[in-house]
Amino acid sequence: MKLTPFRATAIILLVIFGLTSCGSKKDDKSNADEFKQAEESLKDEIEDVVYNIPSPSEIPYMLQATGAEYNQSLLNDRKKAEGYLSRNDKAALNLGVYSADIGYLVSYDKTQDAINYMNSAKKLADNLGILGSFDADLMKRFEANIAKKDSLASMVNKAIHETEKYLKNDNRNKPAALILTGSFVEGLYISTGLIKTYPKNLLKDDDRNLILTPIIRVVLQQKESVNELVKMLGAVDQSAPVGELVTDLTALQSSYKALNIEEQIKNNRADLLLSDKNLTEITSIVEKIRKSIVE
Repeated sequence: MKLTPFRATAIILLVIFGLTSCGSKKDDKSNADEFKQAEESLKDEIEDVVYNIPSPSEIPYMLQATGAEYNQSLLNDRKKAEGYLSRNDKAALNLGVYSADIGYLVSYDKTQDAINYMNSAKKLADNLGILGSFDADLMKRFEANIAKKDSLASMVNKAIHETEKYLKNDNRNKPAALILTGSFVEGLYISTGLIKTYPKNLLKDDDRNLILTPIIRVVLQQKESVNELVKMLGAVDQSAPVGELVTDLTALQSSYKALNIEEQIKNNRADLLLSDKNLTEITSIVEKIRKSIVE
């Protein structure tokens, strides 16, 4: 795998530190400064991704705007939260997953379910030692604004942003990156799942394609977001589960590149996209990544 500048620097620094642990105080200070600089570089990369990939509620809102029907089966069971508490990486990834699920529920006015999912998200946030993002005040405000869809979505997005900010300021860049990853993967999983599970015999092909074209557009619009995610995770410590995620997301990148997206969308050929093996591959890879996160 090609090393990003951050990873190369980190590896070199670890080698230098190991060889010169008995060196001068000047060398120690230089090493500390280099590590600090690398840490700040990673914070910047995470910040870039925050602004370049969809917020937890964005993809669900896009899906709802297409007229796609709500599908409860595509959500991660909120009761599984207890099983994620023993591993910080699982807790971080699924905090992101649940935030996208909450966005999806809010988009379709499933407010009581959204509250239940908020409680599961709070458990994971508390387990990660994140202060203030999913506190009692947020829960009260969420319930008080139960009929205001935009306000609820804004609260979810803000809570996740505050979570990422807290972790970065606490020099915990890896969990911050994993939360972002979980949120994005879940949004993409719901999108591809809606396409895959749409009944094939309910409508004529032309009518079915007309309905699915907007959803396909939502999936295709995430091409650059996948690139941003790979870039960010490539700069994080590659211990499990990051290394595996990078491998799978790189494969997802390749499938996106192979799609003749612009030409087919321009000609409104959803029929070609639906039968394109690369869209099938995208769906399969997203399912694999999501399964590795939630199980």
